[in-house]
Amino acid sequence: MDDLRSQLEAVRESRARVAAAADAERRRIERALHDGVQQDLIALAVNLQLARELVDGSENAHLEAASRDVHDALDGVRALAEGVYPSLLVDRGLAEALRSAARAARMPTRIDAPDDRYAPDVEAAVYFACTRALADVEQAAHSSVRVWPEGGALLFEVVFEGGGIADLSGVEDRVGAAGGVLSVTTEPLTLRASVPL
Repeated sequence: MDDLRSQLEAVRESRARVAAAADAERRRIERALHDGVQQDLIALAVNLQLARELVDGSENAHLEAASRDVHDALDGVRALAEGVYPSLLVDRGLAEALRSAARAARMPTRIDAPDDRYAPDVEAAVYFACTRALADVEQAAHSSVRVWPEGGALLFEVVFEGGGIADLSGVEDRVGAAGGVLSVTTEPLTLRASVPL
């Protein structure tokens, strides 16, 4: 029995290491996009603006079109970086990052979360589990996300009104890698989880 417990603990620790490594890589990619490609596009936009001020006529129209393309590419890079690892999660915490994700969700989503800060791995686990659930459940009329600390854990609940069940294995994996437990009930579809603090 002790051997089985130690094997289970080794698996849990391995899952946690994999999740931590994935989060670190996500943060690295987000920083590379922000500090590299995004800054290059900003410099290009500034140079195009300067060129537009020096040129008249039909050439200016081409520069204006190129400038719009650069701004569109910049918006795309920013959205990509936020999708990889949102800077709000690092800078302002879980509640603010969830509110931002709710504004981008395909269904109206209400967020009830404290502005308190938690360990980065806990915030990442809860954030990515919640946003994965919001992305994976389809045809819901609306949803709500509630987060609260209780008994040495950070709990969260995602409720979908009028939605069907999708493959939630990604949510379960994310919660499990953080040492948490996920439960799912229906009518309405509700995901509840606790992640140890």
